[in-house]
Amino acid sequence: MADTCGQIVLGSGLTVLSHPLMYIKVLVQVGHEPLSPTMGRNIFGRQVYQLPGLFAYAKHIIKIDGKAGLFNGLAPRLCAGTIGTVVHSKVVQVSLEVQKPDELFMASDLYKKKRKKKKGQRLFADKLTTKEMIARSCATIVTHPFHVITLRCMVQFIGRETKYSGVFDSIITVYREEGIMGFFAGLIPRLLGDVLSLWICNLLAHLINTYAIDDSMSHTGEIKNCSQAVTGFFASMLTYPFVLVSNLMAVNNCGLAGGLPPYASVYPTWVDCWRHLSKEGNMSRGNSLFFRKLPAGKTYAIDQKRFF
Repeated sequence: MADTCGQIVLGSGLTVLSHPLMYIKVLVQVGHEPLSPTMGRNIFGRQVYQLPGLFAYAKHIIKIDGKAGLFNGLAPRLCAGTIGTVVHSKVVQVSLEVQKPDELFMASDLYKKKRKKKKGQRLFADKLTTKEMIARSCATIVTHPFHVITLRCMVQFIGRETKYSGVFDSIITVYREEGIMGFFAGLIPRLLGDVLSLWICNLLAHLINTYAIDDSMSHTGEIKNCSQAVTGFFASMLTYPFVLVSNLMAVNNCGLAGGLPPYASVYPTWVDCWRHLSKEGNMSRGNSLFFRKLPAGKTYAIDQKRFF
């Protein structure tokens, strides 16, 4: 219980600090470009037209809504983080309680010292990954309604709406207009992205730790932690399109200007959204908030503040 509380406090702190970054990222993901391109230099020093980056975008938001405006949608996101941590912890605890004796032995230090066969190591890693996948999926499903509300609170910035103003009022609004299914808009691509990211990360980390790192090497623990971080970053890059599609579907056709024509297309399913983004070459939109290159062949519409 103490560990869970500590995770909630730490997670809440990180959520508050990172919220402006997520806010700007979501607005870029939906295609909102309030500032016209400017001449700048890329990482090689060459002059190119660039889209405003993180800090310029933040200044624009502060100019309109003040510094507090950078934290729109923070309350439902904190709710999602807290509930998600508790659910994840409970599912992991239940999985440990029903573990078989041989699995508990495999997790012990004695087994780790005695194991010699890579096949056994891989089997154990697969079991751990499966249990982590179940725990994460449960947490994602339970907290997705708050995630949907968070995104819609953010996207309101585009049309200057106040439709989603509080957690409880937003819950009532979603239920009244869309029913239960409205709370799970964009859930499938989000789940798929989480599962793929977890398996890719753990598989790559296992391969590196098994075949590239020798236990006799110095600083083995630090090297393994570094490899875990690198594989996690690589996995998140590969699965980013799922995150983008999920966020777009969460706000699509929800009554906000940012999710309706002519600003945004209406997608019947997330597969249609994926195909449309892929056709336009926008599968990585919002992936980077620095050195944002002007999209080739796109026209900037001043009235709608986006590219076509």
